[in-house]
Amino acid sequence: MADLLCLGEPLIEFNQLPSGEFLQSYGGDISNTAIAAARQGAKAGILTQLGGDLFADSLRELWRREGVGAEHVLTSQTRETGLYFVTHDDEGHHFTYRRNGSAASRYTPEDLPLEALQTGHIFYASGISLAISRSSCNAVIVGAKALKSAGGKFAFDPNLRTALWPLEQARETIHSVMKLCDIALPGLDDARHLTGIGEPDGIIRFYHNLGASIVALTLGDKGAIVSDGNQQFHISPQKVRALDATGAGDCFNGAFLAGLLRGRAPRDAAVWANAAAALSACGYGAVAPIPNLSQTRHHLRKTGEYHAD
Repeated sequence: MADLLCLGEPLIEFNQLPSGEFLQSYGGDISNTAIAAARQGAKAGILTQLGGDLFADSLRELWRREGVGAEHVLTSQTRETGLYFVTHDDEGHHFTYRRNGSAASRYTPEDLPLEALQTGHIFYASGISLAISRSSCNAVIVGAKALKSAGGKFAFDPNLRTALWPLEQARETIHSVMKLCDIALPGLDDARHLTGIGEPDGIIRFYHNLGASIVALTLGDKGAIVSDGNQQFHISPQKVRALDATGAGDCFNGAFLAGLLRGRAPRDAAVWANAAAALSACGYGAVAPIPNLSQTRHHLRKTGEYHAD
């Protein structure tokens, strides 16, 4: 049984290389997060629906290789698996999606494996899980309540995508759902848009006031801040040669949740997650560069930040 259950939409990724060609890989925030957690030693599982296509077959094979549980993944013979494209320029990376009406967007509360939720420790979803459809949004709410009622925790990344829904609707829905959240994982830019608050301290207070007992605010190339409501720690950025930050936030989330599941304190979990996310930006694509536990440990030893795990 999985300790971490991730609900949302996995995607097939086409990432632009310096040559202009596109490398086919895998993405989707919840899949990236589950894989990052698994590479850090956690038992992670996916809750979603895929199309009856070859892309779906390749995703299932990916999860098998990565040790991510896919026994609760459903198949639709009438809908397709979603795709996205990543292009790069001097301003960063840009996304183009082909996911409207995808199989994952037709996931419903009735599709949830309630027995698995009642034995899991953390249920994870994101703002994208809410945005792709009303039925998926409802599934997140029902899933979070089911796992929490059994003593588990609900972890959530707002992961704002204004291409999927208007800002006002996103703000209202995300913050309503986050009243259920125990572990808030916002990125600074998304949080500023959603809360209207500029300073990290104010953003952290906002999410604690919504109900989160732990807030891990990622700051891009400035590291992260983690708070348990009593103490707050700034995690310094890692010095790496970053090539592509696609999926770095997802990697942070997966590594952070894996750390909590291993019994690490929030600060120590954030140190590991910050290092893993930095290493994931040293290659192209959302999945291939995600480091495993030993690679992250080796990096932390080199930087002098390693603590016994």
